Amino acid sequence: MANAPARRTLRYIYKSVSTEYSNAPRSSESTVSVDPEDVQRAKREIQSIVQQIAELSRTDASVEQYFDEFLNKVVAALAAAGGAVWTLSGSGLQLTYQINLRSTGLLENPIGQEQHGRLLQKTLSSDEGMLVAPHSGSAMGTDDGDEHAAANPTDYLLVLVPVHNDQGPQGVVEVFQRPGARPATQRGYLRFVQQTCDLAGEFLRGRRLRHLAEKQGLWEQLETFTRTAHETLDVREAAYTIANEGRRLIGCDRVSVAIQRGSKCMVEAVSGQDVFDKRSNTITLLNRVARAVTKTGEDVWYSGDTSDMAPQVEKTLEAYVDESHTKSMAILPLFKPDRDSEDKPASERKRRQVIGALIVEQMVDTTPSDGFTQRVEVVRTHSATALANALEHNSLFLMPLWKLLGRATSLFRGRTKWKTLAGAMAVAGLVTAACFYRKDFNLEGDGSLKPVTLRGVFAREDGEISATHAGYNQLVQAGEVLVEQKSNDLTRELANLQGKLSEVNARITGALRSQNSGLSDSEERELKFKLSEYRTEQRNYNTLIEKVQEQIEMLKVTSPITGRVITGKSQIEQLPGRPITVGQKVLEVADLTGDWYLEVEMPERHMRFVADAWHKAQEKDEPLEVTFYLATEPGELLKGYIDNEDDIDTTAEARGEDGNSVLLRVRFEPGELDRLRNEILNGNPKVGTEAIAKVHCGNKSIGYVYLHDLFDFVQAKVWFRLW
Repeated sequence: MANAPARRTLRYIYKSVSTEYSNAPRSSESTVSVDPEDVQRAKREIQSIVQQIAELSRTDASVEQYFDEFLNKVVAALAAAGGAVWTLSGSGLQLTYQINLRSTGLLENPIGQEQHGRLLQKTLSSDEGMLVAPHSGSAMGTDDGDEHAAANPTDYLLVLVPVHNDQGPQGVVEVFQRPGARPATQRGYLRFVQQTCDLAGEFLRGRRLRHLAEKQGLWEQLETFTRTAHETLDVREAAYTIANEGRRLIGCDRVSVAIQRGSKCMVEAVSGQDVFDKRSNTITLLNRVARAVTKTGEDVWYSGDTSDMAPQVEKTLEAYVDESHTKSMAILPLFKPDRDSEDKPASERKRRQVIGALIVEQMVDTTPSDGFTQRVEVVRTHSATALANALEHNSLFLMPLWKLLGRATSLFRGRTKWKTLAGAMAVAGLVTAACFYRKDFNLEGDGSLKPVTLRGVFAREDGEISATHAGYNQLVQAGEVLVEQKSNDLTRELANLQGKLSEVNARITGALRSQNSGLSDSEERELKFKLSEYRTEQRNYNTLIEKVQEQIEMLKVTSPITGRVITGKSQIEQLPGRPITVGQKVLEVADLTGDWYLEVEMPERHMRFVADAWHKAQEKDEPLEVTFYLATEPGELLKGYIDNEDDIDTTAEARGEDGNSVLLRVRFEPGELDRLRNEILNGNPKVGTEAIAKVHCGNKSIGYVYLHDLFDFVQAKVWFRLW
């Protein structure tokens, strides 16, 4: 509140303002000595407050928030004792906000409250407002003895101004001002409050217009929702439309739609998700919640407390909330509409058929917006009707077939019938050709070239590779040392055994010397016994040393055959210092001058065709023909054959991305290997050269050649399950 000097300055300013509006000569109060700087500062403060109120009036604040700030600024600007804002409602004027109302004494004065209420009603019906002196009637300076008349029963000067908008009076702003100011100053108070009440009226008008705009937008959303929800008879499309459009209309975080099918209630659509994992934990728990609620047939509104819910609903709901972290939600059963339900008793209405559930969730804010419940009920009502129509439509016998036939008949009407006949004849021709035209039935597989004589070089002892004596493509002989290993364990064990052997040898030497020292018979016998034990230990240690030396010798890895090292150069360079265990492959050696074969990986699903072709070839005493292209020479077609049953593996293994496959070994025709070496590869082929091989499995209809995978799928997945 302003102090006494500031209050005098404000009164001077209000008196000047009032005089300026009324064009009346200034009273003697203008002679009051006031510092001009204080006057200018006070004017700036008042202008600032008016500007703040004007800016506040353009905001989207609530009525309570607005009048809270509004009244505080008005009271501060007038340096008044307090004030109140009374707004018009259906039951009359009600107090919206007040400052220091208790100091007026109205709370303890029932008669004064009645007089004050009549005064407010009189102000509400006026246009300009009024100033009412303390303990006086409705007009300033009057005194009415009727205790039920409009009057000011307080010790304050009441500044009363109505608040108007385009719909008429909406309330009254009341200021409790200290008495004693001159009439001109009091008129200045009235002018100021009138000006701020005009701004308050603009705020109420703008708020009403925004409310109308929001209502219009809501009606448009509702019209869009009802149109889209009812325009389809497909259950899934209707559920997705309800979930997405319903979320926009309600203004929540997520809407889900569950459909009742038998005893189960399954989530069919979730707003904002075209596809969702129906086996996820969240959806599984939500299904349980929907199932539990639809069994009870009662609406469930959750905002953090489950104490008043059925036990089965409480348990499933708490599990879902723990998983999804939902703050509040509503699970509302959807009933099949019954036109006669209004005439039935409540007990029968509860037994209406449940067709699903509408689930509305708030993830962040638990405070519902204005009209939230009404919008939810609107969405629920239209959702029940739309889903009931869709479910009833799709439950008709052979409905998909009738739809198909209905669409098909349109192809035979008007000008389209000739196009349909031409298309049908073309399709019939293609089907006939696919059934009767024969073509070679070849099955493809990925292959690689390999020499027949190919051996792996394996470690015979655990150790660490210390040196390599063979490089990539180096010619080696059988038994030649390729890799040397070292084993600290074997080295320590050998040194330990040799040390113990030395100790035993020393004891034997000492015993032999003692034989010539004139021992008694008993000492001689005892010495011979010890000497026998020492020699036994000597033999044992020699045996152990020989075994360890054999193990150390086995640390030298040798080539099993004569040939070339085909292990890559980079792999060989990484061998020194690498620890290795027994049986681990170190290198590969192959005889590149001998015979070669093509190893083909045939998918397991094609092996029945290969087996049939093999048996037919055996009946004719002919090999099974295979043709292939090498990746290094894709323009040269090569031929091979399979003439030995051992060339077809009896087991299938998972290889690559195509699943299980069976290995086929394809031999070369006489002279084909020499041509392969001399004409194509200019020498020895490269081990592992990739190829695309085709196994010739006779000839079949062209339709079966290209669609055999589809036929197998239908036979395995569809036909088998039907039977």
